[in-house]
Amino acid sequence: MNHPGVQAEAVTDQTGGESTEDLLEAALMLSRQDMDQVNATIQSRLKSDIALIRTLGAYIIKSGGKRMRPLILLLSARACEYEGKQHINLAAVIEFIHTATLLHDDVVDASALRRGQPTANDVWGNEASVLVGDFLYSRAFEMMVETDCMEVMRILASTTNAIAEGEVLQLLNAHSPDTSEQAYFDTIHRKTAKLFEAAAWLGGVVGGKDAKICKALANYGVYLGTAFQLVDDVMDYMSSSQEMGKDAGDDLAEGKPTLPLIHAMRNGTSEQKQIVRSAIEQGERNRIQEILDIVHQTGALDYTLEQAQRQTDMAIQAIDCLPNSDYRNALKNLARFSVLRTR
Repeated sequence: MNHPGVQAEAVTDQTGGESTEDLLEAALMLSRQDMDQVNATIQSRLKSDIALIRTLGAYIIKSGGKRMRPLILLLSARACEYEGKQHINLAAVIEFIHTATLLHDDVVDASALRRGQPTANDVWGNEASVLVGDFLYSRAFEMMVETDCMEVMRILASTTNAIAEGEVLQLLNAHSPDTSEQAYFDTIHRKTAKLFEAAAWLGGVVGGKDAKICKALANYGVYLGTAFQLVDDVMDYMSSSQEMGKDAGDDLAEGKPTLPLIHAMRNGTSEQKQIVRSAIEQGERNRIQEILDIVHQTGALDYTLEQAQRQTDMAIQAIDCLPNSDYRNALKNLARFSVLRTR
C-alpha cells in the first residue's frame, strides 16, 4: 500500500534488548497518569438511565485490550509538548469509537470470543450489542462536539465514515478467493489503520502543531495500524486461542481472504490453490491444518510479516521530525511492539 510522505528504508532495531511486553509497558508507564484520567472519563461518560447500556458498555470496556489507540493519542499529544487536558477526552472518544466497531464486528462475524472473554453478543444477543454500539458512537460524537474544534470534528467524522466503508468492503470480500492484495490493503486501511491515523493526527492537532507535523503523525498512525492488522492476520495462523483471545482459524471460518491466504494462492501449487480457494469460499475451519501447512510451505506468513516490518519501519521514520523526547521514543517502540508480538 502506498501512502504519501515517507519512503521505506530499513530501520535498525533500537529496543535495547527489551522484551516485546517491555516495549508496551514502558509506553503505558509513561502515560499512566493520563491513561488513568482517560479510564475515569470513560467510566463517567458511560453513564445512562438505561441499565443495559451501563452493564453492557462496562463489560466490553473492562474486558481487556491494550488501549493502543488512546495510548497513541496521549503519547502523540505529549510528544508535541501539549500540556492541557483536551487529549484526555479525545482519547476516550477514540476508545468509544473503537469499542463500538468491536460490538458491531462481533455481530457481523457471529463471534463468540474476544480477548479470551465471551463477546457481548454471545452474552446479551445481537440486538443489544448493535444498539449499545450505536450508543457509544453517539456518545463519542457528543464528546467530539464539546471540543468546539472544527478540525477535530472533521477528522473524526471522516474516520468513522471510512471505518464503515471498510466494514462494507470486508463484507463484500468475504468468501471471495479472488480478492487482490490491493483490495485487501484498501480494506484494512479503512477498517483498522484509519482509527490509528486519527489518534496520532489528533495528538498533533491538540498540540497546536503545523500541517507538516500533523501529517507526519497521521502517516505514523496509518503505517502502525496497517502493521498491527497484518500481524493480527498472521497470528490467526500461528497462535493458540489463549494467546489471541479467539479461536485459531476464525478468519478462515468467516471466509476472510487475508494476506497470508492471498499470498498462498498466488504462490502455491494448483492443488494448494484449490484447497485454499475452497476453504475461503466455504469457510472451512475443519481444514485448518491443511491451510496451516500450505501457508507455511508457501512462505505466506514470512511474506506477511515482511510487509508488516516495512510498515513499521515507515512509521518509525515518519516521526523523526518530532522533537526528541521520551514520548517520541515511546511512539517508536509502540511501532516495534506491533510487529514483535509474534515472537
